[in-house]
Formats: sequence, structure tokens, C-alpha cells
Amino acid sequence: MKRLKLYLETSVWNFLFAEDAPEKHASTEIFFAEVETGRYDIYISEVVMAEFEDAPKEKYEKLRSSIDHFSPKALSSDKESDNMVDAYLEDGILSPKNMIDLTHLSIASVNDMDMLISWNMRHLVKARTRMLANAINRMNGYMTSKYVRRGGD
Repeated sequence: MKRLKLYLETSVWNFLFAEDAPEKHASTEIFFAEVETGRYDIYISEVVMAEFEDAPKEKYEKLRSSIDHFSPKALSSDKESDNMVDAYLEDGILSPKNMIDLTHLSIASVNDMDMLISWNMRHLVKARTRMLANAINRMNGYMTSKYVRRGGD
């Protein structure tokens, strides 16, 4: 059976250590236990790593340690993903102030991820974002059918 390719945006990693959100923390731990079974191929990008840089030192070290432990494959933005960001902006999926979220979305799309996993309910997991992203992806030749999912789903 083909393993699903999952792009894990920054919020998923953050909730591994979010003791102030016990339900999301517990769901995220369950998700990562599934990852450890080898059922999925997981991916991140330089955008995730750049967002980690903003974390306090202790949290940064925990985040880096989790990356080292789970060994996700690293993806990069490129001209193709930049073009998708432009397409998302043109169609108003999110505003220009949400460039990081749009970049996560574009990197996942152009790299043929089966799903983008996120706890970002404000922007990435919204039904409107998912529907518009899927439509724009199909119009641009990316056939991702299941797109953004909450962490732990």
C-alpha cells in the first residue's frame, strides 16, 4: 500500500509541546505515534524551519529535536511554488499578510503532497481555504483531492 505524503506545517510541531492546549497536544502525540509506524512519509520546508527560529531557545531546541527524531524530508520553495502563491493571492484565498500560510500551501501543492496537516484553524484549515485551494490547484494542474486537515485527524 502506498504511503501518504504529508506536509506538516509549523503548528503541528508546535502542538507537540503545547501543554496549555491539552486536547490538541494529546491528538498531536497520537498523530506522531502513527507517523512512527511508518505509515506516512512526512515533509516540511524551510518555511517551517524559519518559523522555528522565532521560538524561545528552549522551545527551539525541543522543536529541532523533534525534527531530528522524526526525520521529515525537506522541501524548498521555488519558482513553481512562488507562482502558486501568486495564484492564491489573485483569487483571494488569503491576504498578502498571510504569506507564510500561502507558502506552506504552495509548497505542499507543487510537491504533490496528499495532505497538508495543520492546526492553523484561522487560515489553513478553514473550509473556504480548503475549497478554494483545491479549485486553484486543479486549475493549475495539481490534483490534490484531500487538502488541508486538522492536526490529529
